Amino acid sequence: MLRVALTGPESTGKTTLSEQLAQHYGTLWTPEYARDYLNERELGLAYTLADLEAIARGQLAREDATAARAAAAGLPVVFCDTELLIIKVWAEHAFGTCPEWILGEIERRRYDLILLLGVDIPWEPDPLREHPHLRQHFYGLYRSELSSRLSNFAEISGSAARRLEQACFLIDELLANGAPTS
Repeated sequence: MLRVALTGPESTGKTTLSEQLAQHYGTLWTPEYARDYLNERELGLAYTLADLEAIARGQLAREDATAARAAAAGLPVVFCDTELLIIKVWAEHAFGTCPEWILGEIERRRYDLILLLGVDIPWEPDPLREHPHLRQHFYGLYRSELSSRLSNFAEISGSAARRLEQACFLIDELLANGAPTS
């Protein structure tokens, strides 16, 4: 089974594209845990480093549960709306550090493909979004991290339809070539 993660700055369409891809391929996707965590606790943007650690654990558990359900159903691919690189970048930005266990988990966890979503779509205000003026900055951080880790990633940009088209092309290639199981 292929694991495909979506990453990138806030308001770049990760959730929308994750849902579209799951529907297109008739499979499952893992929603972002952070949004649920922050809303349930009514934290808004007043989160701590401990909250980011709890979010990371929740994201991993949710991702593993989705992958297990997909594997049991014999599905060829599963999508993850976000991954731990986002937690790393946010922890370092907000608190100047990232817990070692998260860094270790980033190194251990493998995806067959990571889609880095561009900032060429309009910002959509949301009470849980923080930095509309820093999207390009964060995009550069994600791109640099993915490059330095030699991750199999692709940059996705354009309209919603174009993004879906680009992502499907890449995923179809992986499926056709029998990419290794994650």
